[in-house]
Amino acid sequence: MRQLIAVTPDNLNRNAEESGSSRTWNTRNQAYSNINTGTDPLRFQSRGYRQSHMIFNDWNKGESDSILLEITRHILKFRTNGQPLVDSASWKGTGKWTAMSALEYGMPVTLIGEAIFARCLSSLKDDRVNASKYLKGPSGLQYQGNKKEFIEHIRKGLYASKIVSYAQGFMLLREAAKVFNWKLNYGAIALIWRGGCITRSVFLGKIKAAFDKNPELSNLLRDQFFCNAIDHCQESWRHVIATAVTLGIPTPAFNAALAFYDGFRSETLPADLIQAQIDYFGAHTYELLSGRNKFIHTN
Repeated sequence: MRQLIAVTPDNLNRNAEESGSSRTWNTRNQAYSNINTGTDPLRFQSRGYRQSHMIFNDWNKGESDSILLEITRHILKFRTNGQPLVDSASWKGTGKWTAMSALEYGMPVTLIGEAIFARCLSSLKDDRVNASKYLKGPSGLQYQGNKKEFIEHIRKGLYASKIVSYAQGFMLLREAAKVFNWKLNYGAIALIWRGGCITRSVFLGKIKAAFDKNPELSNLLRDQFFCNAIDHCQESWRHVIATAVTLGIPTPAFNAALAFYDGFRSETLPADLIQAQIDYFGAHTYELLSGRNKFIHTN
């Protein structure tokens, strides 16, 4: 289940409908890179190269159909005369501006951060080789369940994680639109991304339909189609992550996607303690549930 990192397409279909200024385009492009980079690590190897090629080939015929899946199945079919590639993914800044924008606007675009740091970690090849000699993990464990069923669990986990990645990208766009007073056609933007995007028209068409039905949709996870899709996939999603943790296999993008989902659906989070701590250390104040928008400091 090693991760496969694919190249982010650089070009979008600019002949499609556009909206807003050049800065708007740059922000849309950043969000596109976020979604694209964020879903790169979600595609990982589950068995041998030949078997993985067949698995990705099957996945690419269904709801998971995407350009990167197609690219990946071609890669897995290629042979390098027995010479394996170095397991180090270079990073030339893809996603950096998106991550910076997310921090600036206070948006939890978590998958882009994990995708970037996963590449950075992979590049520490010499350090990893050395660390593998003395840092211990689970010993001698192998997956004992039905492999065919588990592969389907992985596919569902991938699909759910991709939905979260898109949801985060559109959250960032909507927040930027508030900051700069833009009027964006989010459904049209989804179709713009068909040119070289990681998912083809079926998935993007669902996003367009969601925004056409409700132009004020604050989050894709609030749309009934995507809500139902996550609900259908989440048992498999959790099973894959739990299994990966048990076996000591890093799946940072899957983990980040599920953590965001669980956080987003939580009515209460332990952030009240965090706010109390920063008030204690830095007098940042806090609010009470009984009196929102009234900020209090305790000495």
